[in-house]
Amino acid sequence: MLFDQNLEEIIFQRHQICQADELIILSGYVGPNPISRLRELPFDSKVIYGMYGDRGIQETLHSSLISLQNKIPQIDIFYSKIPVHSKCYVWKNLNSINYALIGSANFSTNGLSTPYREVLAETTIDTFQPLSDYIDRVMRNSVICTDIELSITRSRVPEVVLSSQVSKECCKMSFLDRSGRVATASGLNWGQGQGHVAPNDAYIAIKKEYLSLYPKLFPLKQDFTTMINVGGRQNRHNDIVEIIWDDGKIMNGLLEGNQDENGLKYPKQISSFPKKSFMGEYLRNRLGVQAGQMVTINDLKRYGRTDVDVSLLEEGVYKFDFSKNT
Repeated sequence: MLFDQNLEEIIFQRHQICQADELIILSGYVGPNPISRLRELPFDSKVIYGMYGDRGIQETLHSSLISLQNKIPQIDIFYSKIPVHSKCYVWKNLNSINYALIGSANFSTNGLSTPYREVLAETTIDTFQPLSDYIDRVMRNSVICTDIELSITRSRVPEVVLSSQVSKECCKMSFLDRSGRVATASGLNWGQGQGHVAPNDAYIAIKKEYLSLYPKLFPLKQDFTTMINVGGRQNRHNDIVEIIWDDGKIMNGLLEGNQDENGLKYPKQISSFPKKSFMGEYLRNRLGVQAGQMVTINDLKRYGRTDVDVSLLEEGVYKFDFSKNT
């Protein structure tokens, strides 16, 4: 059987149809949110970040994975010292493979949540042994994430490079509108407007100049067709991404809306997901503004900045730096 939708839920429910006492995930790239969900499973899990040996890992993502490793006793996170782009999801029982999925979907929110873009397919019993041998080979060339230190000179695995700058694009995204003010019914104050909004709803606008200056920072909007009765309707998919804030806070984000840039369609704003109020509540807390209250330019100036630094750690995983300017 082949799956092209709801991949995250399929992975987290497969143990209900097969006997398993361990889940092993080998993924080219990973995100912290799906890894965090592994605590829900009734057995131990191993996650192998496959492309570490090729590109290293940015400090922010590395710190998030270290935190998860230390907080969740039933998971172990490994970095492959050899570049591996495979995506394999293997359920074992008594150290033997009992069920497996392979395909194109990375173990990240973005990799598992976009309909039709990625697939996972069930493997047949005759592939279990070669697949087991393959994963064992990768494991022999992997290191637990806690054995990688942030200083290359102090690393206990010096032959593996820890990259602190996989992507060089860092965009200062302003909270101010074009008049230099905090809008009263959009942006940080989206929830203060009229309509189907909650008081703390917020988004950060993706201005056209950001798309021009940082063309690799935000992905193009994808079209797909939703079948309705006999006909179909063309939709643009809102990508779900992971956001790691400078203080370690992790939340899902949504690249939503549409805007045209050089004939191509890009997202118009970033909000939080599944509730748009998560981001507004979080930023109000950091600014010292009471939940549900209007954010003003004086609040931002008192905090020390009117923008946030946004960089891409890997596909679908962003760093948002709102640390105070010194």
